[in-house]
Amino acid sequence: MENINWSELPFGYMKTDYNVRCYYRDGKWGELEVSSSETINLHMAATCLHYGQEAFEGLKAYRGKDGKVRIFRVDENAKRMQLSSRKILMAEFPVDKFEEAVRKAVKLNERFIPPYESGSTLYIRPLLIGTGAQVGVKPANEYLFMVFVTPVGPYFKTGFKPCKVCVMRGYDRAAPLGTGNVKVGGNYAASIYAGQKAVEQGYAAVLYLDPKEKKYLDECGPANFFAIKGNKYITPASDSILPSITNKSLIQLAESMGLTIERRPVLFEEIATFDEAAECGTAAVISPILQIDDLDENKQYVIAKDGNVGPVCEKLYNKLRAIQYGDEPDPFGWVTVL
Repeated sequence: MENINWSELPFGYMKTDYNVRCYYRDGKWGELEVSSSETINLHMAATCLHYGQEAFEGLKAYRGKDGKVRIFRVDENAKRMQLSSRKILMAEFPVDKFEEAVRKAVKLNERFIPPYESGSTLYIRPLLIGTGAQVGVKPANEYLFMVFVTPVGPYFKTGFKPCKVCVMRGYDRAAPLGTGNVKVGGNYAASIYAGQKAVEQGYAAVLYLDPKEKKYLDECGPANFFAIKGNKYITPASDSILPSITNKSLIQLAESMGLTIERRPVLFEEIATFDEAAECGTAAVISPILQIDDLDENKQYVIAKDGNVGPVCEKLYNKLRAIQYGDEPDPFGWVTVL
């Protein structure tokens, strides 16, 4: 482990020692199994390969100043995976078993948890796939749940600095009544082309507008969007937005700081009135937005006028990270200490 430069880690995959697996067969889930293999054996007609029967989660483990390891809001991830499973008719993985599998995967790979204040964390990836063979479009009768972990650096190379995002009306990440509100692979496949196009033009992400009318703000690439206007924390409400656990946490923190929460449809024109804006999610935590470029109308909206992170975003970011690392008390009961 001495050859890992913790402060220079990319947000990518690194081999760790073990992963945890559980199989659904004959109508029931089996016992948790530990594996050191990075591969899985799949039937060529598995539903995950043909019909996208696949859901995943992302959460993190943090090593505190006190040396203890904390996992953030694992129960919320377990419940969200069950929601995804219901939407695409997969066997639901029990919440208690999910939590046990995550704890086990983290514990078994403890030597890969980056040190405190290295700028890196241990990313945890629970995955649920349909493994049963089908040629007709219908749910599988067998499933595999697994958890693997990998140490990662910041999601955006800029770190906690304002970045540029763009609007491109020619792309949607989800259909109005589709799977946008659950964490399934198809939504991410649908966003790869536009996302790559944005990165090639120097943007961190695409700020998607609603897929029906192209009037309202939706998601920001792989993350939720929120804005600060005066004493208000504003975040879009839509059936095609994934309910971000980070956003949910920030809303509770914002409320405790005395901000008024507005979760509602947010018209695109409103961006000109925001004091601060950011994308938020497990990977990025908070990524403040410098400016939003409307590539269709050739307009620029500068949010961070002085080029710096806004005071509310900074306060929320520091507060959330302090809870995640154990630097401050956890009044909400969000953290699981290993």
